Amino acid sequence: MTQTTDAAPAVRRPHPPRVHRAWFVAAVAFVTIIGAAAFRSLPGLLIDPLHEEFGWSRGTIGAAVSVNLALYGLTAPFAAALMDRFGLRRVVAAALTVIAVGSGATVWMTEPWQLILCWGLLVGLGSGSMALAFAATVTNRWFTERRGLVTGILTAAAASGQLIFLPLLSWMVERGDDWRPAAVTVAVTALAVVPFVWLLLRDHPADVGLKPYGAKEFVPKPAPVPGAARRAVTVLRSAMRTGPFWLLAGSFAICGASTNGLIQTHFVPAAHDHGMPITAAASLLAVIGVFDVIGTVASGWFTDRYDARRLLAVYYALRGVSLLFLPILLAPSVHPPMVFFIVFYGLDWVATVPPTMALCRAHYGDDSAIVFGWVLASHQVGAAAVAFLGGVARDVFGSYDVVWYASGALCAAAALMALVIRRRPVRETPAAA
Repeated sequence: MTQTTDAAPAVRRPHPPRVHRAWFVAAVAFVTIIGAAAFRSLPGLLIDPLHEEFGWSRGTIGAAVSVNLALYGLTAPFAAALMDRFGLRRVVAAALTVIAVGSGATVWMTEPWQLILCWGLLVGLGSGSMALAFAATVTNRWFTERRGLVTGILTAAAASGQLIFLPLLSWMVERGDDWRPAAVTVAVTALAVVPFVWLLLRDHPADVGLKPYGAKEFVPKPAPVPGAARRAVTVLRSAMRTGPFWLLAGSFAICGASTNGLIQTHFVPAAHDHGMPITAAASLLAVIGVFDVIGTVASGWFTDRYDARRLLAVYYALRGVSLLFLPILLAPSVHPPMVFFIVFYGLDWVATVPPTMALCRAHYGDDSAIVFGWVLASHQVGAAAVAFLGGVARDVFGSYDVVWYASGALCAAAALMALVIRRRPVRETPAAA
């Protein structure tokens, strides 16, 4: 005689992981951006060595840096669209490989056009594909909560790359009396990150059967979007019809001009003009990297809680004031006021990214990663302009003073632009419009 039971056996459901997979993806993205940032810590160290070895003017070297910075931004929106088409892993792995090839090939250059090709074109395209549009894509796909915090963490990855590699690279350039080992180190580092990307990075939470972090419902993986270049241009045309885009792009161009284009490219040679050793100046930039991490993560936390427009206005205003004091702080040795400037500037370095990205999400919805890519392009165009014009100003005037003052005034204009961005987001995304 057999026994039967009316109740079906309970099905034991697997417990969700203690730590959501999204945080592991964010960690891989963090390491990946560090690898891409390694080469970006080198340009300011090589201006004087290349000038001495090849006799190239600082304006010529600055032109190659400007190509790199411009492509870093102009590639970003197309890279974001390519990630929608081919996935994160493929695009990121290819970008890191291009960076490694470009940086490694510089050791054989003998002419300025080769510097522009390797340092400007190849590394610019590769690093542009690894730009903050990549961070925006990861954040938008894997997180619905803590987006500001994650944005701050991924933005800080670039500063961490500078922190890790800048002192080592400056020691190689100065002690070894040759800049080539530094370039090879960067190439090897970028290439070493590729296996981690391919094995650990995933394109979408649905690939591993998970909901985005903080989501209440499962989000299916969207189908690949064909026509990446066409989509990037279409989104740009739609965004250009809105006022917030121009205000965000204009203020972010000034952000790039006062960070990557100015301090990252010209601070070391400017300090060297005042008798400061290259290693000491590079170490100060590394300190900027330390406090950049703190400031950017804190900015992400603030962005989740306060008005992004007012945060931007405060960041730009304080940055402009600090630049006005820099000419009187440069000296042969490091002194407390200079340390205060470095700490202050580090906290403000890319603290502008989380609120800028949040405003893009608020106004442009699903297309925000691509729109932010175009906003980032303006950031790099501003950086490229000052990287070139700063070198020309040094050749013409014999100092960088006029560049510091002009950049301070531009930051004041950026603060005003941030305040007039409208609070109310548009109801339609650019694609729907």
